[in-house]
Amino acid sequence: MDQPTGPQTEFSLVQLLPNVLTIVAVCAGLTAIRFGVQGDYMPAALLIIAAGILDGIDGRIARLLGSSSKMGAELDSLADFLNFGVAPPLILYFWALRDSRGLGWICVLLFAVCCVIRLARFNVSAKSEDTQRDSAYFEGIPSPAGALLVMLPMYLSFAFADRPMLPAILICLHMVLVGLLLISRIPTWSFKTTRISRENVKFFLVGVAFVGAALLTFAWVTLIALCLGYVVMVIWAWIDRERPSNR
Repeated sequence: MDQPTGPQTEFSLVQLLPNVLTIVAVCAGLTAIRFGVQGDYMPAALLIIAAGILDGIDGRIARLLGSSSKMGAELDSLADFLNFGVAPPLILYFWALRDSRGLGWICVLLFAVCCVIRLARFNVSAKSEDTQRDSAYFEGIPSPAGALLVMLPMYLSFAFADRPMLPAILICLHMVLVGLLLISRIPTWSFKTTRISRENVKFFLVGVAFVGAALLTFAWVTLIALCLGYVVMVIWAWIDRERPSNR
């Protein structure tokens, strides 16, 4: 006898794991805002980094488990806006821009608007069947990378506490620049098509362990290095994409 085919009514706990990770990331972003309001900026910045790590693994786990869903995709997009479009500029505002006579708040709004436009553009592009996309590249920097880059002034201040803080105007300009990079057409590697040969897997795992240990031991210097390394990668991807052989 044929079984009725209808929507799935029960899910295993393993299938719900990606959505659980997304909810945990939302909690991390909201808690980061709370710490920012209270003036605890170091844990606030680290919670944004934790939200970025969770964002990087929840979608991949969903694809590995075959539990991807439209609800999960929408939940992930909303979480990205909160964690990477709202929390980081707010924390920067509480940290250094409250005395900038409204200029700081304008920059916060601009960054948030750029982030939501970037997410909307990505969602439309992902759902469109007419556009031909190169899966090896994103258009503009992704929102988690934008959050990592926009907080660079904080990393510099925490790593070099004996140096004066950057002027508010420079922090504002930096925030605007990163926001514009979010909605730019600059190609950035998506890493989705990156493959590692069997011979190099051990070196890759050692590198991951090294970066993890560095983050736990020298968090702020490591984050500065990651930001600078990512900028170099963006420049290199732009040059590589514009070569005649890649057209």
